[in-house]
Amino acid sequence: MSDWELFLQEVPWFLQPDENVVVGEAQPWTRGSAEELPELSALLDSTTLTPILVGDTAYELLAWGPPDGRRGWLCHPPQDADGGSFPKAHMSFWKLCGGIVERFGEPSTWWRNQNQVLTDQAARVRVSDVLADYAWLWEGDGLKVSINPVEYYAVAVEANGNLTLAHRDDGRLLLFAPDHAFEDVTPLDGSPPYSLLTIDRVPDLATG
Repeated sequence: MSDWELFLQEVPWFLQPDENVVVGEAQPWTRGSAEELPELSALLDSTTLTPILVGDTAYELLAWGPPDGRRGWLCHPPQDADGGSFPKAHMSFWKLCGGIVERFGEPSTWWRNQNQVLTDQAARVRVSDVLADYAWLWEGDGLKVSINPVEYYAVAVEANGNLTLAHRDDGRLLLFAPDHAFEDVTPLDGSPPYSLLTIDRVPDLATG
């Protein structure tokens, strides 16, 4: 069974019945690595890339692992990272991959169950507007939002509205999660329990 067939078996809702799909030839990874992301680069070096065209939208299916344990990501193609205020690690990633929109095999990572991971669409979320809408979380405890939202952007968006945020300068990660059951997270100093959190084992993008 091909990686694309495995993907559709696990993510059958991705395609609409009338959508036209062109599946390209699977090929080994040849784009090299990102110096700032050693763990991710090692993973990418082991992947097989299958180009996918759904209607007019291009994707790339990246998959790895043995035949009986394949897992992977459906991703956007690489994109131009110029012109934005993003950490070097994220810009290096975008030269290799445009971000993750679906998964199969569910790798156990900080972005599990996210709808958008490291995509341009996630980065365009207006963090300041989101935190302003939830300012009552802090006000109820006599507090103010404990970060400057302009310094952060979204690197992952969960279906229920939770956001993973990265600092624009150094890639430090925070989780904004008014609705969560995460373990291994700690409320940020000056924030209520279900608001801004640090991810205990993943302090920044390079670690993730």
